[in-house]
Amino acid sequence: MGYGNYSFAAHTALIAGRSHQARAEVFTQTQCHALMNPKGLKVRECRDSADHPNALGIIFALDVTGSMGDIPHLLAKQELPNLMKLLNACGEKDPQVMFMAVGDATSDQASLQVGQFESTAELMDQWLTWSYLEGGGGGSGQESYELAFYVAAQHTDMDNWVKRKKKGYLFMTGDELPYPAVSRHQIEALIGEKLDEDIPIEEVIAAAAESYHLFFLIPDAGRAKRCGARWRQLLGDHAIIMESPADACSVAAAIVGLTEGRIPSLDALATILSDNGFNREHVGSTLRAVQSYAALLNLVPASIASPAAASGDSWWKRLFG
Repeated sequence: MGYGNYSFAAHTALIAGRSHQARAEVFTQTQCHALMNPKGLKVRECRDSADHPNALGIIFALDVTGSMGDIPHLLAKQELPNLMKLLNACGEKDPQVMFMAVGDATSDQASLQVGQFESTAELMDQWLTWSYLEGGGGGSGQESYELAFYVAAQHTDMDNWVKRKKKGYLFMTGDELPYPAVSRHQIEALIGEKLDEDIPIEEVIAAAAESYHLFFLIPDAGRAKRCGARWRQLLGDHAIIMESPADACSVAAAIVGLTEGRIPSLDALATILSDNGFNREHVGSTLRAVQSYAALLNLVPASIASPAAASGDSWWKRLFG
């Protein structure tokens, strides 16, 4: 999948009427859409084409349980065009975005929904808004995030990886713990394939990490208190604690740009965000969310290593000084 060209203008026009629409008005599914049902799932493909010779697969695996519906709603009514605009501003010309929706396989009717990789505004929006925001969750403090890692590892095929050994990206949103293992019984019930045994969460993460950069986006510090430590154990500084659900797209685009080496510093990131219409508050919250990850890439500015080294009109100094 992934054919056709992206238009920011078309995307903003598409969502123009949603700014005041309630969640249920945007997401009208009352059950899993037939085309997102993973039963019999073979493969989701991210392919190069004449329009997109250097395709890059990006998965958003969205927690759609009761406490996490804000992020899908924000994506659909305002933020998804910003993701694409920022990726383009960072020099990423051929992103292909796929949406998955995750719930709790011990209690929900639609605990796993799987879209396709797409490049056009219309098709991205279609798969996103076809997602069924069930609003469930089992109340155990765990959700079935491991199922999304399993699909990424076993049921996607990306030219960026196969042809160029260039990893894609998987951004998972959530505010709970994962289950300790992929259940072979759930995989058989949901996808229809038989596993010999359950797969520990650590193993399925390792399998997905062979072809994806994996990130878990926690909406805010309050919710991080109940799950952040575990996700840090599993993903290290790829567990990202945001300040607001509204930061998901700017944080994801920033991570892609930083990882791909298209953004050379956090000051450069701040300039890109500002130049693309983000206000000072949003720039600051995005930079603070990716600060620890940027440190892994040796991109923490001098003002962090030594506050006395900050000089001039550094974005970082203005935002954090």
